[in-house]
Amino acid sequence: MRTGAGLVSTHAPKCAYTLLQTTIPEAMVSIDEHEFYFSKTPQLEKYNAIGIGCGLGMDSLTVAALEDFLKKIKIPIVIDADALNLIAQNQKLISDIPKDSILTPHPKEFERLFGKTKNNFERNQLQRNFSKENQLYIILKGANTCITTPYGHCYFNSTGNPGMATGGSGDVLTGILTSLLAQGYNSLEASILGVYMHGLSGDLALSDEVSQESLLASDLIDHIGESWNLIRSK
Repeated sequence: MRTGAGLVSTHAPKCAYTLLQTTIPEAMVSIDEHEFYFSKTPQLEKYNAIGIGCGLGMDSLTVAALEDFLKKIKIPIVIDADALNLIAQNQKLISDIPKDSILTPHPKEFERLFGKTKNNFERNQLQRNFSKENQLYIILKGANTCITTPYGHCYFNSTGNPGMATGGSGDVLTGILTSLLAQGYNSLEASILGVYMHGLSGDLALSDEVSQESLLASDLIDHIGESWNLIRSK
């Protein structure tokens, strides 16, 4: 929402309804029929962008729901966190991912998905190859985050700092990317702009009061507006 999505809905288990309505009143809530798990795909037609994976869980019901979701969804989506881990455990799901979708693994999630490599050069080649073969955008998060495209191109990001290696920071990136897709940016534009803005927000969050050691994911969200203004001014 801070990145500019006009209307956001969160699909969540029944147990999360009160929490979401209380903490994020600006967002709509889509309630799953299960009390504790994502177990069924909601109606998808009214959404023009979807991010999935953050806080999803690894329950067997969720595996089946994710498989059903991937078969039904027809637009590029953002896939992160537990959705990546479930796909890593069920490799057949890779072929169901819509073309031009954006995958956002950190190094360990990347390893689970694609296997171990001897060095960064070999990993980069594996990342490039997978993007081309499956027509997907892959954002490998880390220092100088790497973006690979279905066309074999590779981009490295220049913003960000070590303080961003904290819980929830990747979830913020998923939200930024999903918001940009919702606003009509294509997958390449969303990936490059989203990663840059994510890192820039982390850099802007550093101050006399906030150090790299004390940086929180919520600090990034608080500085997305400032990032937009700075990007527009250049």
